[in-house]
Parts: sequence; structure tokens; C-alpha cells
Amino acid sequence: MTNYVITTDSNSDVPADFVKENHLTIIPQYYAFGDTVYGDEQNMEPHEFYETMRKGELPKSMANNPAVIRDKFEQILKEGKNILHIAFSSALSGSYNNIVMTVQELLEDYPDRRILVFDSLNASLGEGVSVYRAVELWKEGKTMEEVYDILMEERDHINVSFTVDDLYHLQRGGRVSRTTAVVGSLVNIKPVLSVTASGELKSDGTVRGRKKSLKTLVTRMEASLDLPAYGKDRLAAVIHGDCLEDAKYVADLVKELGFTHVLINDVSPSIGTHAGPGVVGLVYYGKQRA
Repeated sequence: MTNYVITTDSNSDVPADFVKENHLTIIPQYYAFGDTVYGDEQNMEPHEFYETMRKGELPKSMANNPAVIRDKFEQILKEGKNILHIAFSSALSGSYNNIVMTVQELLEDYPDRRILVFDSLNASLGEGVSVYRAVELWKEGKTMEEVYDILMEERDHINVSFTVDDLYHLQRGGRVSRTTAVVGSLVNIKPVLSVTASGELKSDGTVRGRKKSLKTLVTRMEASLDLPAYGKDRLAAVIHGDCLEDAKYVADLVKELGFTHVLINDVSPSIGTHAGPGVVGLVYYGKQRA
């Protein structure tokens, strides 16, 4: 088997079973309620995390820890393996820069090893889909450089759109104004957002009502599919912030379009900090992101 290891961070929202099955190394992203920091040895289950938010406690997110990055990467390098790391969008966090800085230091100490860092320019399972693809290519025997090049070619085709149930958390993170959040909540306005080709969040307008916002994710997906270049056998994913029934509803709509592989998973706390309970997102291969 090829002589490299695939690593990513916990913001990729790759299911734990997949991580274990494929021996992936995960760099933790951190979040905190008050003075209690979570993300590494101490974690909250998604339901507990979102319930805590519903009760009015506000978490904060933090970037990864260079010391932890170094420790996890160095264990792999000492085994004589190279590393392909799939990173959270550099436009949304300082975590990417922490990875690059640590890699530069490690390569000075291990000049015979190779480390490639792939900036997904994406979040949650938008990043995670690249992890799935990398594992698939690794199993096919592709070299680390070949996998990296393929991920780069496909990166802009991994689309992520999402909606939230409560505008407050987007307002708190500076994504919408306070006035928009207050008025939108009063008239049941739901925003639809997406991740751009540069890895940033953008607003794609609003709709009225929760059910319509969920349907809109799928209708916009259908309009932006790029067939047959990226067929319906490709992985699609639905992510959610402790609202499984809504996620299943969206997944069923996606399956009605003919998709055969639709994954459902939680939005991790470090991302859920900004989106809040009730976030639902849709990830798929389609036309190039703008």
C-alpha cells in the first residue's frame, strides 16, 4: 500500500466509523463554554452541545493547537510515512496557517519526508467529501501527489449550501446585521447561504418558512448539478445541527433526484458555534462554485 497517511481536522465532520475504519488521523478544533475548553480529550456529544446553546449559553470556537499538530504529525513521520493533510478553509479560520507553519518546521527536522497540505476552501462535510475522495483514491493505489492534483481539480465542484433556523447566531458571528436578525425572526425569514470558491460564506437570499428553506436547498442543488461530469453515484451529504428529522427530509428529496449515496451527519460543535441549533446543509458535486 502507498507510503502516506491521510489526515484532516475535526471540522471536516467525517463520521467516526469512517475515521476508525480508514485509520485517519484527526487534528482537533476547539470550542469552549465559559472557561471549559473542549475538542481533544474532552468533548460534548452534538445533542448536548446544541441543547446547551438552546438554553442560552454561548460557546466560542478556537483554532487548532500547533503543539498538538506537531505531536500527531511527528508520530506519522517517525514511522517513515508521508502525510497528505486535508484542511479547513483558509478563508474561515487561522487553522490552515497553523498547519502550514507547523509543517514547515517539521520538514526542517525531517528533510526526507513529504507533507502536502490541501486547502479544501470548504467547511464541514464540504471538506469531508474531499477526505472521502482522497481515501477512495488512496485505496486505488494513487500516489500522494496524484491524489492532491485530483482534489485540486475537483475542489471548486464541491458545493455546500445551508440554511439556519435562527438568525441570531449568524448575527453574533457578524454574518448578518442585528436588524436583519430581529426582523427576520419576526416574519419567519430563513436565509440560504453557500461557500464560495474562495472558501468564504455568502448569502444566497432568503425564503419564508422552514420547510421552504429545506426544499430550496434541494431545488438549487438540482439546478447546479454538472451532469454527466459528476454523476449521481457521487457522494452527497446532508449535515445538521441536532435536527435529524429535517436532515432526513432533505436526504429523501435528494434521493428522489436519483442519488444513490447520501450521507447524513452532525455539524461538529466548532462549526455549530457559528450556525447554531437547526442548521441544515447540503453537500454535492456540481457546477463550479462562484
